[in-house]
Amino acid sequence: MFLTMNRKEISIAFCLSTIYQKGYLRNLSPMHKHKIINDPVWGFISISNPLIFKIIEHPYFQRLRRIKQLGMTDLVYPGANHTRFAHALGAYHLMSKAVAVLKQKRVEITPAEEEALYCGILLHDIGHGPFSHTLEFIIVKGIHHEQLSLNVMQVMNKEFNGALDLAIQIFLDEHPKKFLHQLISSQLDMDRLDYLSRDSFYTGVSEGVIGADRLIHMLNVADEELVIEQKGIYSVEKFLIARRLMYWQVYLHKTVVVGDCMLKQILRRTGVLLKEGTIKASLPIHHFMGREFDESMLSDFLKLDDSDIFAVVKNGMDSKDTILRMLCVHFINRDLWEIKVDEAPFNPEILESKRKKLAEKYNISEAESTYFVWSDSLENNAYMQKGENITILQKNGTKRDVTEASDNYNLDTLKKKVVKYFIAWSD
Repeated sequence: MFLTMNRKEISIAFCLSTIYQKGYLRNLSPMHKHKIINDPVWGFISISNPLIFKIIEHPYFQRLRRIKQLGMTDLVYPGANHTRFAHALGAYHLMSKAVAVLKQKRVEITPAEEEALYCGILLHDIGHGPFSHTLEFIIVKGIHHEQLSLNVMQVMNKEFNGALDLAIQIFLDEHPKKFLHQLISSQLDMDRLDYLSRDSFYTGVSEGVIGADRLIHMLNVADEELVIEQKGIYSVEKFLIARRLMYWQVYLHKTVVVGDCMLKQILRRTGVLLKEGTIKASLPIHHFMGREFDESMLSDFLKLDDSDIFAVVKNGMDSKDTILRMLCVHFINRDLWEIKVDEAPFNPEILESKRKKLAEKYNISEAESTYFVWSDSLENNAYMQKGENITILQKNGTKRDVTEASDNYNLDTLKKKVVKYFIAWSD
């Protein structure tokens, strides 16, 4: 090329090349806004939308790199250290595939709606706090992570001059095209398709494999509702059964439950000591302990991640408070409590007996012994029919709920909530 240019043209080309390489024209070059991310679950994830880049590069989204997807699950499955960041990117990738499939089937999705779907699925978990579901309502009271996600989206929307207006509308299910919201939040959304596949991959629990690609290719829209074509019904059955098994084998595994209980008790004790003035609020997370959430706390909340929790635990290992010290030392060293699970609630006398024994063993009061005994319930509802049915589009054009359309008689039992009870205690 340079052989056909004069000296002045060569000089200009050289300067422009240098400026581009230095990044001064980065925001003006459409070629810069194209990246490929290599994901171990889905392979290459392609990103070319400038607004999507702005979201991913935002500090609030980057924080998700420092929050584990599965909380304490690595106590059982050492590989389960994947993050909310990876999950959000995976859900975005599946959303792009779902949009492509629906467009091929002549479902009308405008460019603005498509962009809004990508923004919505990327930000659906942006409000999660440290250790994800494990510490929900523990760090701050009175607010669910979905409401926090909405709050964050609204803050970012102001920063982006209203670019997220449509994404928020879809997220809140206020858009006339109901299926757009269902792609982000429903019984068969891109969130669930990614987290079941991803969690199965990183834990090695093969029962969680769901055939996400086939489910996406069976998607369609009828009467503005997201449906599954009849030939995909067996993939839906597998999906529901896999979800049930993943809850018992991974999310509600008894050792994971014990780890959750111990961590919650550590934060509970820390909150009491802070209130009493026994310890000083020296860590960022200390300022949130047990407080009711208000919007003035949001920006500081979004600075918290898993490392802040570990700081509390590691500081607690040297605490002068015997209870906090014992809880933290046992937790860090994986000296976990015993646990017993049953179909019926435990007799309160059993709890009282264990508390008395622990009070004597540790030379503490019976009130203090409550930090070493925990009783609660576990719920597994693989298919919740609360206006969010998985609808099968039959060949004759009629629609039926999957449990009615299926010839698998066991599928109907998945509608029933299974409740088990447990007691966990320091041994």
